[in-house]
Amino acid sequence: MEETKHEPQGGIVPIRSLGPNHQGRILSHLLALDEQDRYLRFGYAANDEQIRRYVDHLDFERDDIFGIFNRGLELIAMAHLAFIPNEPGTPAGAEFGVSVLKKARGRGYGTRLFERAVMHARNEGVELMFIHALSENTAMIKIARNGGATLERAGSETEAYLRLPPATLDSRVTELVEEQMAQADYRLKQQARNFLAFLAQVQEIRRGASDAKTRSGR
Repeated sequence: MEETKHEPQGGIVPIRSLGPNHQGRILSHLLALDEQDRYLRFGYAANDEQIRRYVDHLDFERDDIFGIFNRGLELIAMAHLAFIPNEPGTPAGAEFGVSVLKKARGRGYGTRLFERAVMHARNEGVELMFIHALSENTAMIKIARNGGATLERAGSETEAYLRLPPATLDSRVTELVEEQMAQADYRLKQQARNFLAFLAQVQEIRRGASDAKTRSGR
């Protein structure tokens, strides 16, 4: 993920949780990343087959995945919050990863996804959020630093961790409201897309009927 060129824009950004029924869109999103973006997202230049295996093995029961869709229901930004199995006596932790398509950068989507993941992690009882990134991934490091994370650099890699406060009634209600708004936004976009597809089909039928009349000389 490259460094954004603008500050995050204001306003509400609908971010909804993703499930197994979104695997196709998740795969399309990750396959759309170029070689450099794949290298920054995964720590290596993942090929198409490696990305397919990653998507096939996503654990929607254990982890949480969040996404931002455009009007065409294309997944333009997504975050993966992977919960870390913890031993007795150790704090609950989760690891955060994010990717944003080039055409959707400069709008603060990475930051918004990070904030959404932090809120959800708090509400799930997570105490420490970790971010593992290549040191050249300046966008991810900037998100972590601005979020208050402690950064430790070791050669070509940077580890960041953020200690999360306990959940509150406000954090729980806020997440619930935001999720409901995002799902409503998704349904509206889906209805709009279906309606446009229906109109296109009607227009195609009309064009076909008109062409038939022309050929028959009527």
